[in-house]
Amino acid sequence: MADKRHHVTLYSLNQDQEWEELGTGHISSTYVERLQGVFLLVQSDSHGSLILESKINSNTPYQKQQETLIVWSEAENHGMALSFQDTEGCRQIWEDICRVQGKDPSVEITQDLLEESEDEQLDDILETNTVLVLPNCELSKLEEISDLITSVLLSPIHKERLALILENEAYIKNLLQLFRACEDLGDIANLHYLYEIIKGILFLNKTGLFEILFSADCIMDVVGCLEYDPALAQPKRHREFLTQNARFKEIVPITDCELMQKIHQTYKVQYIYDILLPIPSVFEENLLSALTAFIFLNKVEIVSMLQEDDNFLPEVFAQLRDETIDDDKRRELLFFFKEFCDFSQTLHPPRKDELFKTLTELGVLPVLKVVMSMEDVQIRSAATDIFTYLVEYSPSMIREFIVEEAQQSEDGNLFINLVIEQMICDNDPELGGAVHLMGLLRVLLDPENMLTTSNKCERSEFLNFFYKHCIHIFIAPLFAATAEPQLLSLILELLTFCVEHHTYYIKNYILSKDLLRRVLILMNSKHTFLILCALRFMRRMIDLKDELYNSYIIKGNLFEPVVSAFLDNGTRYNMLNSAVIELFEYIRVENIKSLVAHIVENFYETLESIEYVQTFKGLKIKYEEEKDRQSQIRKNLHSVTYSKIFHRSARVLEKKEERCLKENSEEREAYNPKNTNDDPGRKVFTIGRSVR
Repeated sequence: MADKRHHVTLYSLNQDQEWEELGTGHISSTYVERLQGVFLLVQSDSHGSLILESKINSNTPYQKQQETLIVWSEAENHGMALSFQDTEGCRQIWEDICRVQGKDPSVEITQDLLEESEDEQLDDILETNTVLVLPNCELSKLEEISDLITSVLLSPIHKERLALILENEAYIKNLLQLFRACEDLGDIANLHYLYEIIKGILFLNKTGLFEILFSADCIMDVVGCLEYDPALAQPKRHREFLTQNARFKEIVPITDCELMQKIHQTYKVQYIYDILLPIPSVFEENLLSALTAFIFLNKVEIVSMLQEDDNFLPEVFAQLRDETIDDDKRRELLFFFKEFCDFSQTLHPPRKDELFKTLTELGVLPVLKVVMSMEDVQIRSAATDIFTYLVEYSPSMIREFIVEEAQQSEDGNLFINLVIEQMICDNDPELGGAVHLMGLLRVLLDPENMLTTSNKCERSEFLNFFYKHCIHIFIAPLFAATAEPQLLSLILELLTFCVEHHTYYIKNYILSKDLLRRVLILMNSKHTFLILCALRFMRRMIDLKDELYNSYIIKGNLFEPVVSAFLDNGTRYNMLNSAVIELFEYIRVENIKSLVAHIVENFYETLESIEYVQTFKGLKIKYEEEKDRQSQIRKNLHSVTYSKIFHRSARVLEKKEERCLKENSEEREAYNPKNTNDDPGRKVFTIGRSVR
């Protein structure tokens, strides 16, 4: 087993047939004693834990592609891939896999994943002994070739053999020569056969075949063959579109011929995958996994080559900053840069970190600020898409720029306020742009992705900034009489999020600006969804069980518009009815005493007649129970107090009596000295007389 650990990136094929990166790390193939088997283990670079622990099973088919990629399926419709940084690492792991499965490392696929019955195994033995021979590549044989390739797709063993034959011979190029001859002759029948043949070769799902089919000499003929779908009355003109309508615009000169060829190839292959090939059914999702991997790796290679060019990106940004260029040129630059950012999602995290650091140093955010304020809708849309990539990659990087900009800005024209204004001023009737920008604001305002270090707290710094410089612009439509209801609902949705996650900052703003009162004006709206948004905002405040909020609601009598909307709704059983009852039921169940008392004392007479739920009677019961409890507490307190006062008074009287008795005793002693027999001649005085 391989002792040396090689650096890899781990990918998983998702439901949309796109490769998602699961992380990077170092791979080893190790015998795990507790699990009794050899496992592929990938230890994460970032946190050191295992991101892959996959047993090398004897019946799992592994496939090696392009010398640096190993692909396999963990389970049905669950493709996995390992992308190696070096070919040596891929070779060593491949040898370990083949050793466990008893295969020759020279093969590119170990076996087919089939749990076969005895009859199926017998069929495989017969297939193995059957020699696969392709007919001669001639016009008269095209029907026979089409039938053969179609039948081969049902047999994994024959698929492998056919792929090897096609890779090692010039058969595909000869087929494409026949295609050109058939087009010249207008031979529609044979063109239909060629469509089936080329489609079948693509569904063999072999990277080696893709290298031939998508070479510069062959790819346009492949597109041509796929135009002649027998299901269509007339062939589609895809080649015409690719050569005339979809021309590559070289906005910044690219001198690398290999890079140019790779860009053209990737665009055309993506077009074939998206437009020309039939959408696979649920049972065919993995039939083109190698094709998706081919496109994916091409994109990685393109971005890497552009990133390594020291002059390319600086030149793009220099032109974007140039105020003299026209809108057409700027639009093309942004479209290119948007696609570049899209391709960059395929990079390994270290390379992606390096790329976005470079973009930041080149001033991508100041450039976006300028172009997002332009009138051209396409320019603004492309700039917003680029901004989205940056926010998704690193919200902290965006927040840092925003705060630093505010510290340096003299005119108060801030980037984040520009984003908010773009959202508020969206002219789309469906507010697609506003919804998108609201999602980005939510990411920026989410404390869960804010960093805390020993030197600074990003949460405190950014939220202080936002509630000082931005919140008033964000909520301005709430105070405007002409604001669109859909826009108000978006604003309330984000404000509700803020109540839940920015407890201290938003609370100060709500209390100081009496914001809830303004929101509850929307309870009079004719739009039920807007009433529900306002109610949800209040519900979230009550959910916090904060007595400052409760006191604010009570003093402002802010349940009044809620009760009025509830009564105006009448006996209709709808979402408004359910939402209001749920609000009062929550207060009852949680027994929020101050709110229970306020509701019963001010609204019970109005709500008493509602008997189809027991909520309001339950509130009354809670209220009476609390009154009884308080009354009993007062009685007990009075009894205890009276007892204490009585005992204390008795003790005082006793002390006074003792003190008086003591004083009387002392007086008697003073006026009645003791009569002693020691001095018989001493006079003893009594009242009125003396006694000798």
